[in-house]
Amino acid sequence: MPDPRSDLEKIPWLNALEPPGWEALLADTRLHQYSGGEVVFLEGDAAVRLFVVHQGWAKAVKLSVDGREQILDFIGPGQPVNIAPIFAEQSNPATLIALEDCQLWSISQHTLLNLLDRYPAMNRLVIKSLAGRLLHAVTLVEDLSLRSVTARLAKLLLMQTQQTDQGAIIRRRWATQSEIAARLGTVPDVVNRALRSLADEGLIEVSRRQIVILNEAGLKAWLESE
Repeated sequence: MPDPRSDLEKIPWLNALEPPGWEALLADTRLHQYSGGEVVFLEGDAAVRLFVVHQGWAKAVKLSVDGREQILDFIGPGQPVNIAPIFAEQSNPATLIALEDCQLWSISQHTLLNLLDRYPAMNRLVIKSLAGRLLHAVTLVEDLSLRSVTARLAKLLLMQTQQTDQGAIIRRRWATQSEIAARLGTVPDVVNRALRSLADEGLIEVSRRQIVILNEAGLKAWLESE
């Protein structure tokens, strides 16, 4: 059984807890396992437990009535998932699907709300986290409505490079062009053309296993010029 604290300590607002708070938190932490493609929760489900990824990757998506996906985010180890509905006491606004075999921690909403009442310092950090998520949503709307697919792809590559702190982005087995297209709000053929366009300009190098950023400054300059 892995130790949940090593993952939970990565969440800034939980670091406002004192030892009795950590004791209550860890006593209510459960580990769940999901297979690739399995649904963790559906849009509209009651948000009764907060999920934090321990191992593997999942995606948060909005689904249309005809089955089309708009991927809101990819969530990896150490990242919480459904903070907003937990503290807003609302239903989950998106569906969470495991991209590969995953292990996720969960903590009940009841425990988290009690801790929020007991530790006022936690409130400001939660507000900061929720405000950051709101800004992310605003940026997503802006990108989908005002930027070209190639610009959205360039931005995604730069963001993923910053997260890995390397010049190469490892292409996980599930990171198909269909998944990338769903993240960018387009179709795979358009993503393929955008990748070729950036590669032809000498900004990236694409292979089956990874995407290498050859000219980060050039990629940023291209993005800003648009």
